Order: sequence, then structure tokens, then C-alpha cells
Amino acid sequence: MKSLPVVLHLIDDTTAGGVMQVLDFLRSDPEMARTATHKVEKVKRGAILSRLAYADVVVSHQTVSWSLLPALLALRTRFARTPLIHVEHSYTDGFVAHNVLRKRRFLLLLELAYGLFDRVVAVSNGQADWMVANRLLRGEKLSTIQSCVALDSFRSLPVPQNPSRVFAAIGRLDRQKGFDTLIAAFRACSDPDIALHIIGEGAEETTLKQLAGDDTRIVFKGFQENTATALAPVDVVIMPSRWEAYGLVAIETLAAGRKLLCSNIDGLCDHAQLGAVLFDAKNTLALKELISQEARSGSAGRHGVSRQMTLGLEDRFRECWSYLLFEVEARSPGEIAIV
Repeated sequence: MKSLPVVLHLIDDTTAGGVMQVLDFLRSDPEMARTATHKVEKVKRGAILSRLAYADVVVSHQTVSWSLLPALLALRTRFARTPLIHVEHSYTDGFVAHNVLRKRRFLLLLELAYGLFDRVVAVSNGQADWMVANRLLRGEKLSTIQSCVALDSFRSLPVPQNPSRVFAAIGRLDRQKGFDTLIAAFRACSDPDIALHIIGEGAEETTLKQLAGDDTRIVFKGFQENTATALAPVDVVIMPSRWEAYGLVAIETLAAGRKLLCSNIDGLCDHAQLGAVLFDAKNTLALKELISQEARSGSAGRHGVSRQMTLGLEDRFRECWSYLLFEVEARSPGEIAIV
């Protein structure tokens, strides 16, 4: 009987977050284990890899940069017969708009890096559309696999039946997430009986607390390892991100039967087909009106239908990865380097 292919995932940042959640799902999911053996290796950022380990396919989850390019080139040159895949977790149209001054130079970097791989995986349709529009790679090299994790613990939560009173924002307290905009919009709401839970930690915590001021409706909950537990008292989740490749919190929210309001940017737009309500995060007044409207007339219990919409997400993720690995395995396996 033919042995299962060994797939080695390289990661240079193991900070708790969406990327590690996806890798944990790839590595530990019993159904994924039926089609391949997934292994994860932490590598030093920008290091040219030296020690050898056998693998049939190598998947990079590293953050592309000019300093990483020599390491990617060395990997491609030395192991030319090994299929290489890159998963783009970081870069999007929104990222470029908010962070890149020399756009042409940055897009050239991505074009060069992506050219070293047999396949590049976009984690959302929104991200894939941006890649195609900017001609970052040939269309036949691009695959779209929307990120996913196990959602059963979220689906087991009771769907709220009361009017929407508890709003929440979940994630790293970072400029990317747009929590500053959300706090400003929430403070403009006059309803004294609503609350905003800020769940997470990060460098912007002090600044965000200053923005919240003396508004006792806004509560900072800190980091909570179990997102399902954090969602239990919540009626509505708001994702006002400035850029977002996909946003795992979105599918977790919808699987939990909670209403989701999110920015109309990048991969967050993918969630509209699952029941998310999109808004323009740059328009604080519009967000304030959306929150107020939800507090006045929203009924959290209506959103159990979104839970049903998420039922096939794990299987779709598994099938997409299985198909991708089947395609690239047509190439002869080789040996690869790991730290």
C-alpha cells in the first residue's frame, strides 16, 4: 500500500493567532490525516536552511520580505524536484493601502517570491482577486483555500434569543484591527444598556483604553484562549479591520450563531455569503448607526441560520488541501532542508 505523502509546513512566527490555529487544524485533524501526514517546523526568519529532512511537499507559511528572498531562492535551487507551496497569510489590497509607500517595489517583491513556488495559496477570494488584478503570478499557479479550524465547539453554543445587547471585538489590539474606529462609533451610541467587550491584548491596549475614557459600557476582557467561551455572552461581533486576509473570528462567530458586522475589505467580504453584514469602516457615523439599529431592532436569535451556512466549511477546507496536494504530487519528491 502506498504510504501517505509527508507535507512539511514551515513557519517563522509561532505567535498565537489565526495562522497557528490553521496549522494546528492541519496537523491534528483526523480527516486530514487520512490523506497526508502534516508536520510543522518553526524556522528562523530569513535563515537559509541547512539540515535535511525528508518530505514530499513543502509548504511555506513565512512572511515574504526582501530579507527572506535569498532563503527562498536557496530552497528552490537546492530542492528543485520538491513541490513548493506558499500560503499568503499576510498581504492584501488593504495592507498595501495602509502600509506600503513604494507600491511598485513591494509588488515586485511578491512577484519574485511567488515565482519560486509551484503553487501559491490565497486564503480568501478577496485576496485572490487582488493577486490576479496586480498580476502577481500566473493564474494556473494560484489556488484559493479559505482558512478554517474545527468549529464544533462554536456550533454547540446556544443561540442568543434576546435583543442584541452585548457587542464584542476579538483579536490582537493592533492598528490593523481598527478597534479605535469601533470605540469611537460605540461611544457615540446613546443607548445606556449596551456593552462592548474588547477581547484580546496587544501594543495598542493603552491607547484604546484612553479612547474608551470613562465609558463604563466598554470593557477590556484581555486575552482569552478559548474563543468559544469568550463568545458565550456575546450577541454581536464587530470586525472593523483596516486589512484582513480572511479572518477566522468571522467563521467562528457565524458558527456560534452570532450576528457578524465586518468591514467591506479584503477577505472579510467573503463572509457576506455566510450572512455577515458589511460596512465601511472608514465611516464612523455609519458604524454608529449600524450599532444603534442593531441595539434597537436586532434579535440575536434570528442568526441561527448563519450557523447552518458554516456546516460545510471544514470539509471544503479538507477537500481543497487534498486536491492541491494530489496535483502537486505529480512532481517527483525530494529532500528538503529544515532548521
